[in-house]
Amino acid sequence: MANTQLMANAIRALAMDAVQQANSGHPGAPMGMADIAVALWGRHLRHNPRNPQWADRDRFVLSNGHGSMLIYSLLHLTGYKLAMGELKNFRQLHSQTPGHPEFGYTAGVETTTGPLGQGLTNAVGMALAEKLLASEFNRKDGDVDHTIVDHHTYVFLGDGCLMEGISHEASALAGAWKLNKLIALYDDNGISIDGRVTPWFIDNTAQRFAAYGWNVIGPVDGHDVDAVDRAIADAKNSADKPSFIICKTHIGKGSPNRQDTAKAHGEALGAEEIKLTREALGWHYKPFEIPKEAYADWDAKAAGLALETAWDLKFTAYKAAHPELAKEFVRRMKGELPKSFHQVAVDTAVAAHTAAQTVASRKASQLALEAFTAALPELLGGSADLTGSNLTNTRSTPALRFDLAGDVVQTPDANGVMVGGRHINYGVREFGMAAVMNGIALHGGYIPYGGTFLTFSDYSRNAIRMAAIMKLRVVHVFTHDSIGLGEDGPTHQAIEHAASLRLIPNLDVWRPGDTAETAIAWAVALQNKHKPTALLLSRQNIAYAPKGRSEAAPEACGLESISRGAYVLAEPTEVGLKKKVQAVIIATGSEVQLALKAQELLATKKIAVRVVSMPSTTTFDQQSTAYKSAVLPAGVPRIAVEMGATGGWWKYGCAAVVGIDTYGESAPAPALFKHFGFTPENVAETVQAALAKR
Repeated sequence: MANTQLMANAIRALAMDAVQQANSGHPGAPMGMADIAVALWGRHLRHNPRNPQWADRDRFVLSNGHGSMLIYSLLHLTGYKLAMGELKNFRQLHSQTPGHPEFGYTAGVETTTGPLGQGLTNAVGMALAEKLLASEFNRKDGDVDHTIVDHHTYVFLGDGCLMEGISHEASALAGAWKLNKLIALYDDNGISIDGRVTPWFIDNTAQRFAAYGWNVIGPVDGHDVDAVDRAIADAKNSADKPSFIICKTHIGKGSPNRQDTAKAHGEALGAEEIKLTREALGWHYKPFEIPKEAYADWDAKAAGLALETAWDLKFTAYKAAHPELAKEFVRRMKGELPKSFHQVAVDTAVAAHTAAQTVASRKASQLALEAFTAALPELLGGSADLTGSNLTNTRSTPALRFDLAGDVVQTPDANGVMVGGRHINYGVREFGMAAVMNGIALHGGYIPYGGTFLTFSDYSRNAIRMAAIMKLRVVHVFTHDSIGLGEDGPTHQAIEHAASLRLIPNLDVWRPGDTAETAIAWAVALQNKHKPTALLLSRQNIAYAPKGRSEAAPEACGLESISRGAYVLAEPTEVGLKKKVQAVIIATGSEVQLALKAQELLATKKIAVRVVSMPSTTTFDQQSTAYKSAVLPAGVPRIAVEMGATGGWWKYGCAAVVGIDTYGESAPAPALFKHFGFTPENVAETVQAALAKR
């Protein structure tokens, strides 16, 4: 029989010792949640420390990520490859125990947490992915049950997570989606950095979650392992609701002078207080010393191996009965695209080039998605209540719906085959949508994409940043990308947003200028396995731009060069001129057409201008120096044209930028273009002025 008090105190000791050694961190939450962790990790969590990537493992998320020593202690004690030396190196350079849990750095950490509320929202995405994969892949052949997707998602969270507005967005969605395998355990200790939360946090949390459609359990004594154990068992029996377990705890449990105080939250206890705490807990061991009995009680390697071995036997039987489905499941959980995808991408781009349609780039995106969603069943779309504007739905992606029992509703696809929905109505929840998509990507099996207006990327921004940090393949479809949306005015006209998104490291940002560029942007995004992408798309129609050839830069032109982020779209128009390029106009999105028309005007004045389309500055910046020089030759004035903030363009050595550094106005788009100087005539005059200064 495991000694649960010894197990919990091992966590408390490691937490206070590591924070003390680093002189930085948050010991209170791990010490307060130690007994909850014993109940979950010691009695319920299905995982295998020898294989942290086992497909059917339970997912565990520490949403209150400041308490990172809790998960590090658990990973070390249960047998993951996290040596005691790493715990001693807590919060130090290049350690596997950074200040907040980071996905990809520590085996067993399922998501990067710290920005409060997002871990809970990631967990909602994980639970949704589990439910959809189960609906798609599980089979029952007569009396033979071929269930290969059957796991829970558990999340620990605190007061801060519940105060963040994103918790409302995520929890409402979880209730609507009837995610019965999502179980949240709330560390209800009533303390935050500023002290007791009662003056500013008066929510009736139980009623709040009941109103969302959750199964609310408790309050239970969070220091009674058996009580928490029973609550988890009760939650696992929920048939059609996510479960929310309220655990009343004491922050800094065991510390004689810091328990139940804000001082336990975010600072080391101090040598004297740690000595007193050891005495109070009856923990008579040196710092970072764990008795063999505690290791034995915590060790999950044998049990984890047995769980995965049993699943392997089930999967072997599944593979024999459904070989193609099994192959597809393995491919998708590895995040690999089918071998046929490259040809699909080429065919889609060539078809767009051949058709040469004049459409808004948001429509061009939908045209590309028709091909890609048909070819990739893992594409899981959605929109924040703007489907008709973002155009993220296709014939292959019917709306996702659930019946009264919580099962995925099957509807006929374009070929009449009954399938589950693949387009999510997120409602007006941009931040929640972005963080849910991160959870879906982290779980595996799907490539999520979701749409809203570009100006509302501000709501999504921190989740976009988290996707970039975690290197997740998530695609954000941002439409209505400029003053071109017209009458809605400055609240909806994206001015600084493109420049702002381009500042996020490891985020690919594309602002395509026609159907071919849009198709290629999508293809690049889907092939970027370790990078999120933002597609910035127009509301207004854009004429197709013929892809010319360049004798001066043959390697930097044509359809095949678009994927490099920038290319030579048009060399100087032949008007009897036999001279070198005198200026380069760089343009993105709908402004490419302005550049081409300005080029024609300048040709009548015997001025030879090259037009460079730069749909992705972030991609172009990664190219070789030789390629960059081929596109943007040295010694030639460069003029950038984009309906947005000008600051980011000066790095290309521009002599001038035709942009907008103020907020927009409410008026029809043509009037706004003229008012703000986005006309061929103004672009041509800007080029001439730049040449005159040389």
